[in-house]
Amino acid sequence: MSIRRSGDSPGAAALPDAIADHALLRRAPPALLPFLQLARLDRPIGWWLLLLPCWESSAVASGALREGPNFWHLTLFFIGAVVMRGAGSTYNDYVDRDIDAKVERTRLRPLASGRVTPRAALVFIVAQCLVGLAVLLSFNGLTIALGLISLLIVLIYPFAKRFTSWPQAILGSAFAYGALLGWTAQTGAIGAPALFLYAAAILWTIGFDTIYALQDLADDAIVGVRSTARLFGPRVQLAVGALYALSVASAAIAVLLAGGGWLSYLGVTAYAAHLAWQTAQTREDAAPATALRLFRSNRDAGLVLFAGFFAQSVASLF
Repeated sequence: MSIRRSGDSPGAAALPDAIADHALLRRAPPALLPFLQLARLDRPIGWWLLLLPCWESSAVASGALREGPNFWHLTLFFIGAVVMRGAGSTYNDYVDRDIDAKVERTRLRPLASGRVTPRAALVFIVAQCLVGLAVLLSFNGLTIALGLISLLIVLIYPFAKRFTSWPQAILGSAFAYGALLGWTAQTGAIGAPALFLYAAAILWTIGFDTIYALQDLADDAIVGVRSTARLFGPRVQLAVGALYALSVASAAIAVLLAGGGWLSYLGVTAYAAHLAWQTAQTREDAAPATALRLFRSNRDAGLVLFAGFFAQSVASLF
């Protein structure tokens, strides 16, 4: 893979939405650093948000079947989420490289700044997808088929902001897909609890990605990029609150349909409390640092929901 250097490269190790002191940035060889950034390995929140619906669904299915947690599946989903988040991010940057060069927050990204060539990025996408395929082939046939279908959503997403004010909904359809895969991998069929978990995760994603988009309101208006943040405008707090409330309701229905359990409902309650805290701080004029902090906090929102489901699946053994 070839890398082009540019005048921007000295500052590229500290992209605005990255963790500046991330161990990978400190220890990675200079030649690999742009590819770590393409894969968003310096921004682990992305793969967490892709992983958590998988884990949540797997845990709910394990509890419903009274089989206890499937640690092998949880491990496979972890590997798959990291590499497929990397592949999706690289593809998104490849498609958006010209737009990214015009936006302050993204202009130093490896493709936008010219530190990685488009051809090298395509090779990197293929390499990551091959790892993801190996993970997917470890599951049953239905899960494999559903996983392959999800690629269609991933391919569409980078173009969505050009023709709709709801690109966050398309992103949600992709990021939430693990809510189906976790269930089918465990049960071999699509069930109603999985569908409600999928809806919960889509609504959650639209909400937190709207918060994320608040960082770019001014630049997006200049370059013509659409988003729910721009669409909701001064009503963004109300809209995010409504999306989060519907997400909580969908998660609660999924638990009910899967057989309930007080530990699962405790997880839903903690999830609801975290989302309410986020909503209370969401404003159209929120500082970029505040929007990024709220967005990143969704790892914890997803983890408390998963913790309740996981504890319920363990309790189902007794």
